[in-house]
Amino acid sequence: MNTVGSYQLSGLYIVTPDWEDTAQLVSITEQALQGGANIVQYRHKTASPELRKTQARALLELCRRFNKPFIINDHLELCLDIDADGLHVGGTDLSVADARARLGADKILGASCYGDLELARTAVRGGASYIAFGGFYPSRIKKYAVTTPVSIVGDAIKEFDLPNVVIGGMTLENCQPLLAQGADMVAVISSVYMSEQPQLAARTFTQLFADKVG
Repeated sequence: MNTVGSYQLSGLYIVTPDWEDTAQLVSITEQALQGGANIVQYRHKTASPELRKTQARALLELCRRFNKPFIINDHLELCLDIDADGLHVGGTDLSVADARARLGADKILGASCYGDLELARTAVRGGASYIAFGGFYPSRIKKYAVTTPVSIVGDAIKEFDLPNVVIGGMTLENCQPLLAQGADMVAVISSVYMSEQPQLAARTFTQLFADKVG
């Protein structure tokens, strides 16, 4: 089941870069939403608490206008404070079960599972709404070991009745084998936010999903 409340967990999933310029961040995010991005995650590892709240509130307001879900990375208290639509936790953050207990049943909760199906099993048991795999390819933004096999997507689909997202160096070309495996969502940072034409980039990614359904 790929819905949580009124939101569909599928398609292009954009993740914000560590930008200090809130106006630029909102502007590019808006262009991506105009291009068909379906989910926005606010991720800023170096922001001050004040900047993080300012940016999160601005992006939440934007997502409300487009009726798209707004997810906070890591910061549970911020998610609760601004009433964001959900939270995404990584392997070193609070557990999925603890996050679900704090969030309640109605919020979206995503979990990074890297290339590990056992982490996915724990996330599913803990109440995750979706599971994320990667990195699959080298990233311009995040530093990690590129060790996740493409085949994990198909393996996860066989085992879990839960939407999945793939992340890590995603481009229009290299995400297609993962879509062919059955990926529900493709998460991108630089392929949209650092594109000269963010709206067009988002639209082109979104078209991949339309072609997949068609």
